[in-house]
Amino acid sequence: MSDSDMTCEEQIKNWLAHDPIRMEALAIASEKKLPEWCIAAGFVRNLAWDNLHGFSSATDLNDVDLIYFDPRDCSESRDREIEDDLKSISTLPWSVKNQVRMHGRNSDDPYISIEDAMSFWVEVETAVGARLDERGETVIVAPFGIERLFDFTITLNSKRPKRTAFEARIKSKRWLEMWPRLVVNV
Repeated sequence: MSDSDMTCEEQIKNWLAHDPIRMEALAIASEKKLPEWCIAAGFVRNLAWDNLHGFSSATDLNDVDLIYFDPRDCSESRDREIEDDLKSISTLPWSVKNQVRMHGRNSDDPYISIEDAMSFWVEVETAVGARLDERGETVIVAPFGIERLFDFTITLNSKRPKRTAFEARIKSKRWLEMWPRLVVNV
Protein backbone atom coordinates (compact mmCIF):
# COMPACT_ATOMS: atom_id res chain seq x y z
CA MET A 1 0.00 0.00 0.00
CA SER A 2 1.45 3.37 -0.99
CA ASP A 3 1.29 6.42 1.25
CA SER A 4 -1.44 7.89 -0.97
CA ASP A 5 -3.62 4.79 -0.44
CA MET A 6 -3.50 5.02 3.37
CA THR A 7 -6.13 6.65 5.53
CA CYS A 8 -4.93 9.45 7.79
CA GLU A 9 -5.00 7.06 10.75
CA GLU A 10 -3.02 4.40 8.88
CA GLN A 11 -0.47 7.05 7.89
CA ILE A 12 -0.02 8.21 11.50
CA LYS A 13 0.40 4.59 12.64
CA ASN A 14 2.93 3.99 9.88
CA TRP A 15 4.94 7.08 10.81
CA LEU A 16 4.89 6.00 14.46
CA ALA A 17 6.00 2.47 13.56
CA HIS A 18 9.00 3.90 11.70
CA ASP A 19 10.06 6.21 14.53
CA PRO A 20 12.18 4.17 16.98
CA ILE A 21 12.15 6.83 19.71
CA ARG A 22 8.37 7.15 19.68
CA MET A 23 7.89 3.39 19.60
CA GLU A 24 10.26 3.06 22.56
CA ALA A 25 8.25 5.67 24.46
CA LEU A 26 4.99 3.86 23.70
CA ALA A 27 6.44 0.52 24.81
CA ILE A 28 7.80 1.99 28.06
CA ALA A 29 4.52 3.77 28.81
CA SER A 30 2.56 0.60 28.04
CA GLU A 31 4.47 -1.25 30.76
CA LYS A 32 3.01 1.12 33.36
CA LYS A 33 -0.49 -0.31 32.77
CA LEU A 34 -2.11 3.05 33.47
CA PRO A 35 -5.87 3.37 32.91
CA GLU A 36 -6.97 5.19 29.75
CA TRP A 37 -3.45 6.33 28.90
CA CYS A 38 -1.87 7.77 25.78
CA ILE A 39 1.10 9.89 24.79
CA ALA A 40 -0.33 13.03 23.27
CA ALA A 41 0.21 16.58 22.14
CA GLY A 42 3.49 17.15 20.29
CA PHE A 43 4.25 13.43 20.31
CA VAL A 44 1.83 12.83 17.44
CA ARG A 45 1.22 16.39 16.18
CA ASN A 46 4.90 17.15 15.56
CA LEU A 47 5.45 13.78 13.89
CA ALA A 48 2.66 14.52 11.44
CA TRP A 49 3.83 18.06 10.74
CA ASP A 50 7.45 16.88 10.29
CA ASN A 51 6.42 14.25 7.76
CA LEU A 52 4.00 16.53 5.91
CA HIS A 53 6.78 19.12 5.60
CA GLY A 54 9.11 16.47 4.20
CA PHE A 55 11.66 16.72 7.00
CA SER A 56 14.32 14.01 6.81
CA SER A 57 14.48 13.74 10.60
CA ALA A 58 12.06 14.41 13.42
CA THR A 59 12.16 17.63 15.39
CA ASP A 60 13.28 17.16 18.98
CA LEU A 61 10.65 16.24 21.53
CA ASN A 62 10.57 18.99 24.18
CA ASP A 63 8.58 16.62 26.34
CA VAL A 64 6.76 13.31 26.15
CA ASP A 65 3.26 14.02 27.45
CA LEU A 66 1.98 10.83 29.03
CA ILE A 67 -1.60 11.41 30.09
CA TYR A 68 -3.97 9.02 31.78
CA PHE A 69 -7.36 8.98 33.51
CA ASP A 70 -7.43 7.44 36.98
CA PRO A 71 -10.09 8.65 39.44
CA ARG A 72 -8.72 6.32 42.16
CA ASP A 73 -5.61 8.45 42.76
CA CYS A 74 -5.56 11.91 41.22
CA SER A 75 -2.78 13.33 43.37
CA GLU A 76 0.08 15.27 41.85
CA SER A 77 2.44 13.10 43.89
CA ARG A 78 1.25 10.04 41.96
CA ASP A 79 2.12 11.79 38.68
CA ARG A 80 5.59 12.67 40.02
CA GLU A 81 6.11 9.08 41.16
CA ILE A 82 5.26 7.74 37.68
CA GLU A 83 7.37 10.44 36.03
CA ASP A 84 10.37 9.71 38.27
CA ASP A 85 10.05 6.00 37.54
CA LEU A 86 9.96 6.66 33.79
CA LYS A 87 12.99 8.94 34.01
CA SER A 88 14.89 6.25 35.91
CA ILE A 89 14.57 3.86 32.96
CA SER A 90 14.58 6.29 30.03
CA THR A 91 16.29 9.53 29.05
CA LEU A 92 13.15 10.85 27.36
CA PRO A 93 11.75 14.12 28.75
CA TRP A 94 8.63 12.65 30.39
CA SER A 95 5.74 14.76 31.63
CA VAL A 96 2.94 12.83 33.34
CA LYS A 97 -0.54 14.20 34.12
CA ASN A 98 -3.66 12.44 35.36
CA GLN A 99 -6.41 14.21 33.42
CA VAL A 100 -8.96 13.55 36.19
CA ARG A 101 -7.83 16.65 38.08
CA MET A 102 -7.05 18.93 35.13
CA HIS A 103 -10.61 20.29 34.97
CA GLY A 104 -9.89 22.25 38.16
CA ARG A 105 -6.90 23.99 36.61
CA ASN A 106 -9.00 24.86 33.56
CA SER A 107 -12.20 25.84 35.44
CA ASP A 108 -14.22 23.20 33.56
CA ASP A 109 -16.77 20.69 34.74
CA PRO A 110 -15.10 17.40 35.72
CA TYR A 111 -13.87 15.40 32.78
CA ILE A 112 -15.32 11.94 32.25
CA SER A 113 -12.59 10.34 30.12
CA ILE A 114 -9.23 10.94 28.51
CA GLU A 115 -10.95 11.97 25.25
CA ASP A 116 -13.19 14.41 27.12
CA ALA A 117 -10.17 16.03 28.79
CA MET A 118 -8.32 16.29 25.48
CA SER A 119 -11.37 17.86 23.85
CA PHE A 120 -10.73 20.98 25.97
CA TRP A 121 -7.12 21.51 24.84
CA VAL A 122 -6.35 24.88 23.27
CA GLU A 123 -5.60 23.64 19.74
CA VAL A 124 -7.57 20.96 17.91
CA GLU A 125 -4.43 19.51 16.29
CA THR A 126 -2.75 19.01 19.67
CA ALA A 127 -5.62 16.79 20.89
CA VAL A 128 -4.20 13.61 19.34
CA GLY A 129 -2.47 10.80 21.17
CA ALA A 130 -1.32 7.23 20.71
CA ARG A 131 -1.08 4.17 22.92
CA LEU A 132 -0.41 0.48 22.57
CA ASP A 133 -3.21 -1.97 23.26
CA GLU A 134 -2.79 -5.36 24.97
CA ARG A 135 -1.62 -6.91 21.68
CA GLY A 136 0.98 -4.18 21.11
CA GLU A 137 -1.05 -2.56 18.34
CA THR A 138 -1.06 1.23 18.07
CA VAL A 139 -4.34 2.90 18.97
CA ILE A 140 -4.98 6.54 18.07
CA VAL A 141 -6.88 8.71 20.58
CA ALA A 142 -8.31 11.82 18.94
CA PRO A 143 -11.56 13.45 20.10
CA PHE A 144 -11.62 15.68 16.99
CA GLY A 145 -10.26 13.05 14.59
CA ILE A 146 -6.86 13.31 12.96
CA GLU A 147 -7.67 14.68 9.54
CA ARG A 148 -6.94 18.25 10.67
CA LEU A 149 -3.30 17.26 11.20
CA PHE A 150 -3.13 16.81 7.43
CA ASP A 151 -4.66 20.23 6.67
CA PHE A 152 -1.53 22.21 7.65
CA THR A 153 -3.59 24.18 10.17
CA ILE A 154 -3.37 25.25 13.79
CA THR A 155 -6.97 25.58 14.91
CA LEU A 156 -8.33 27.32 17.99
CA ASN A 157 -10.59 24.89 19.85
CA SER A 158 -14.11 26.35 20.06
CA LYS A 159 -14.55 24.54 23.42
CA ARG A 160 -11.52 26.46 24.76
CA PRO A 161 -11.82 29.84 22.98
CA LYS A 162 -8.85 31.47 24.66
CA ARG A 163 -7.41 33.34 21.72
CA THR A 164 -4.68 35.06 23.76
CA ALA A 165 -3.42 31.74 25.13
CA PHE A 166 -3.70 30.21 21.65
CA GLU A 167 -1.64 32.96 20.05
CA ALA A 168 0.91 32.90 22.88
CA ARG A 169 1.39 29.14 22.43
CA ILE A 170 1.91 29.51 18.68
CA LYS A 171 4.53 32.20 19.27
CA SER A 172 6.35 30.60 22.22
CA LYS A 173 6.50 27.20 20.56
CA ARG A 174 7.61 28.76 17.24
CA TRP A 175 5.32 26.48 15.25
CA LEU A 176 5.07 28.80 12.23
CA GLU A 177 8.86 29.08 12.09
CA MET A 178 9.43 25.35 12.48
CA TRP A 179 6.65 24.29 10.07
CA PRO A 180 6.29 27.22 7.64
CA ARG A 181 3.43 25.69 5.63
CA LEU A 182 1.10 25.85 8.64
CA VAL A 183 -1.77 28.32 8.65
CA VAL A 184 -3.50 29.64 11.76
CA ASN A 185 -7.24 28.84 11.74
CA VAL A 186 -9.21 30.84 14.32
